[in-house]
Amino acid sequence: MRGIRVWARLLGLQGAVVEDVTVGVEGEVIVAVRPCWRERDRCGRCRRRCGRYDGGEGRRRWRALDLGATFCLLEADAPRVSCRRHGVVVAAVPWARHDSRFTRSFEDQVAWLACNTSKTAVAELQRVAWRSVGQILERVASEARRQVDLLDGLRRIGIDEISYRKGQKYLTVVVDHHSGRLVWAAPGRDRQTVLEFFDALGQERCKQIELVSCDMASWISSAVAEAVPDAERCVDPFHVIGLATDALDEVRREVWRQARKDGNTQLAKDLKGARFCVWKNPQHLTDNQRAKLSEIQKTNGPLYRAYLLKEQLRQIYQLSARKAEKLLDSWLDWARRSRLPAFVKLARTITAQRSGIIAAIKHGLSNARVEQLNGQLRLITRRAFGFHSAEALIALAMLKHGGLCPPLPGR
Repeated sequence: MRGIRVWARLLGLQGAVVEDVTVGVEGEVIVAVRPCWRERDRCGRCRRRCGRYDGGEGRRRWRALDLGATFCLLEADAPRVSCRRHGVVVAAVPWARHDSRFTRSFEDQVAWLACNTSKTAVAELQRVAWRSVGQILERVASEARRQVDLLDGLRRIGIDEISYRKGQKYLTVVVDHHSGRLVWAAPGRDRQTVLEFFDALGQERCKQIELVSCDMASWISSAVAEAVPDAERCVDPFHVIGLATDALDEVRREVWRQARKDGNTQLAKDLKGARFCVWKNPQHLTDNQRAKLSEIQKTNGPLYRAYLLKEQLRQIYQLSARKAEKLLDSWLDWARRSRLPAFVKLARTITAQRSGIIAAIKHGLSNARVEQLNGQLRLITRRAFGFHSAEALIALAMLKHGGLCPPLPGR
């Protein structure tokens, strides 16, 4: 086998011809290459064959995968072509993406490593700046999203937001309940951001959406009602029970404040230590907590009534849809006349969300997949020691959790 073919095989070059191999002044290996005739004079953006405009800025170099512990660079001419659609652009080369200083195999390896380890470790291993890692992720993810339509065939989706940086920096994420994959993400946490997703989905595919799981945020529900009016909105059970727990804690704090105001220090002390016994589910209580709850039942009617209201609301998710609907109506009647302001207010909220709560029970749908993904995104953010760019975080999230991560070169 000729030496130039060995170098082409070693570097994984396709659609290119190796012209020469030299060693630079710092010991780096420089491989001179050129595109084969089928790959010449193509637009760097759309890859259509175009007329040559000029010779560009001369020869360029692209960083390739290291050869052992030695730097390897590809060197070639970089002419410009005139594209009808994109104007004058640098001609495409088969070994690298447009506007990149790295070869395709180098960027694929960086993307795979970034999905499985910290960005700092990737930068150290690949010997590149940590900002370059984020730019590489954006290019790889952008190309992968153009090749795969993640929005095709969506029927059941979950929508939620996640904070990725201090200063009220949020991402809105959309998950496919069928595949469990992240299918869309964008910076922002408002109604317009959700409508951007449905605009990307298109009118025809919006008609195919059957169920949408989300919390009770009005900026999500209003956008869903406008874009997919025929879809059922399923309110996440975790957020409903969370509101009941908050209302219970508000009652506990009010009773504690009243006890302190009346000078009953012993009752106030007991109530301060009773937080966990009224929070926890009955089957998880310890013997001491059961005793504490029994004492509350005898001595503090309002707090125990709030505890029972919280537990009865939790029971609706353990019944069939028909029985749950009856129990929910009974719970609403009880909450309205409970003389507990926190639960009276909660009853108004749940009345407004009643159809979404019943739909979640009927279809067994929650935002658990989305919350799990949010946990993974927080792990990605911590592992990368934070992201200054929302686009870099979205790119890594789509590669890792959208099924777009490229395989390691040669695998």
